[in-house]
Amino acid sequence: MKIVTATFASLLVTTASANPFAPQTTQNTAKANYIGSLMRGARPTAKSQLRRLEEEADVDISGYSIKFEQCQLVKQYAGVNGNNNNNNNNNGEDSILATKRFVIFRLCPENSCSSCNSNYGEYIVDMDTYLESTLRFKQEQQEQYCQACEECAADGNDDDGNDAAARRRRRHLAYDNLNCNTCYDECKNIENMEVNGYVDASEYINCQKVYENENTGKVYYAGAMCSGSGTRIKIALFADEQCSLYDGSVDADQHIKNNNGYNVKLSYHLLKQTFPDSDCVASCAQVDENDGGNGDQAQQVEVAEVCQDLYEAAGKCEQVHGFVDGMKNYEAYDNQAAQEEEVCDFITMIKSGSYDQTGEIVVTAGRSVLSGKAKTTGGQKFALTFFVIGTVGLSAYAFLLHQQLTKGSGHTLSEQGGAMA
Repeated sequence: MKIVTATFASLLVTTASANPFAPQTTQNTAKANYIGSLMRGARPTAKSQLRRLEEEADVDISGYSIKFEQCQLVKQYAGVNGNNNNNNNNNGEDSILATKRFVIFRLCPENSCSSCNSNYGEYIVDMDTYLESTLRFKQEQQEQYCQACEECAADGNDDDGNDAAARRRRRHLAYDNLNCNTCYDECKNIENMEVNGYVDASEYINCQKVYENENTGKVYYAGAMCSGSGTRIKIALFADEQCSLYDGSVDADQHIKNNNGYNVKLSYHLLKQTFPDSDCVASCAQVDENDGGNGDQAQQVEVAEVCQDLYEAAGKCEQVHGFVDGMKNYEAYDNQAAQEEEVCDFITMIKSGSYDQTGEIVVTAGRSVLSGKAKTTGGQKFALTFFVIGTVGLSAYAFLLHQQLTKGSGHTLSEQGGAMA
C-alpha cells in the first residue's frame, strides 16, 4: 500500500509541475497581459511564416488551419486556497481535486489536416475557450452558408456586375458543396429544429441544471464532456453544479426538456463540426468580403479570429514538431520558451492515456484507477493477506523458538551447577 500511495503522490506532483494550466503557476493569467508579453519586442524574420505584422502588431498564422486532436478531462489539485469552482463533491464537502477540461489541437500547413505530420504546432487550451471560439466561428459559417443558399437565385439572375453581386459570387465559391437544389431543405431543417423536437447540443456546453425532482431530491446538470477515446465532445449528465461528477447510468436526452416541459433530442449538427475526424476545423486565412478588388491578388487576407483567439490562449509546443519559425525565435518570448518543454510533456502525458474518461489517473493497464474513492484490486488484497498471514506465522515461530532456547539454556546451567557442588 505504501508503494501505491507513493506512486499516486509522485504522479500528482508530476502532473502539477508539468501542467502549465494548474492554478497559480503563471503571472500571465489576464488576456491583456498575455497579449502584451506575447507581442512585446517581436521582430519579423526573412523566412518566417509566423511573423509579426508591422502594420497591425499581430502574429500572422494565416498560412495554417486548425485541426482537432483530442479532448481530455484531468483531475488536479484544487489549489492552496481551495477557491476553485470545481472542488465540491455531491455531499457539498470540499475536495482536494478539481476537474479540468482540455482540448489539444494543431495548426497545420494550409489544407494538410489529413496528413499533418511535420512543420506544425501543437497546442493545448481549456475546453470552454476552444468551444466558445470554434462554435462562434461555425455558427457564423452556418449563417453565411444559409444566406448564400437563399441568394442562389439572385446570384444566377444578377449579371449587372455590381459589388454586391461580386461579393455574393465570392461567398458562393467558398462553399464547394453548395447545391441550390438541396441546401434549402438543409437550412430549413436547422431553422425548424425546435419544431421537430430537437435542440442544439451546443446550448448545453456550459454546465446548467436540466432536471430536479423535489420528491426524491434527484438533480441532474448537463455539460460538455469528452468521449472515452477523446475523439469527440458530447453532452452528458452530472450530479453536481460544476459538472465534475459524471453519471453514466442515464442519457442526456431523457432529462432535457423544452420550455413547454416536453423531452427533446440533442442535435449535434453544429457541435460535431468542432471535432472532425481528419478535416480541418477552420482555415486561418480569412478574406475581407468588404474588399472591393476584382481579383484574388487585390483581396486583403487576414488571420481568422478563431485562430487568433485560440493561439493567444493556448499553451504551445512548436519546436519539436518542426514549427521552426514559431514563438521561440523572437525576443521577449522568454516565458513561452521556458514553458514549452513542460507544455510538450503535459500534452504527451495526456495523449499517452494517463487519464481515463472522468479525469482519474491511470497507472497500469489493469484496474488501477486512483482517485479519492480508490479501491484495492484483487492482487493488492491477495498481497496484503499474504503479508498479514506471513507476519503472524513468523511471529508465532519466533515465540516458540524463544521458548525452546530459554528452557534449554536453564537446564544446562542447572546440570553444571550440580556437578560443581
